[in-house]
Amino acid sequence: QVQLVESGGGLVQPGGSLRLSCAASGFTLKTYAIGWFRQAPGKEREGVSCASTIDDNTYYADSVKGRFTIFRDSAKNTVELEMNNLQLEDTAVYYCAAGYANPLVCIPVGYDHWGQGTQVTVSS
Repeated sequence: QVQLVESGGGLVQPGGSLRLSCAASGFTLKTYAIGWFRQAPGKEREGVSCASTIDDNTYYADSVKGRFTIFRDSAKNTVELEMNNLQLEDTAVYYCAAGYANPLVCIPVGYDHWGQGTQVTVSS
């Protein structure tokens, strides 16, 4: 069974950090482009960070550049998102995804496998 399961969300104060993890089962993650997306209430799902399968090409949304870092661990079949200096506007449900997509575009189209999402809430 193909599955992605996220973990690591929670409540954090502004300026704090969280590390999200996404574990894949039923398929090999390293053969796919991977991405982290988020969706805030009333807003469309947006790409946060995406990474290529074969090289170091990565994409970061302007709003998270310098604060978020995407990691792929092929041995563990996981992808992680380290989030630092979190801001109120980072509050959203975060989803990991995998697919044969162009990671440099980082839009939901083309990502075939999705996790269930994990809530990140930034609040003082």
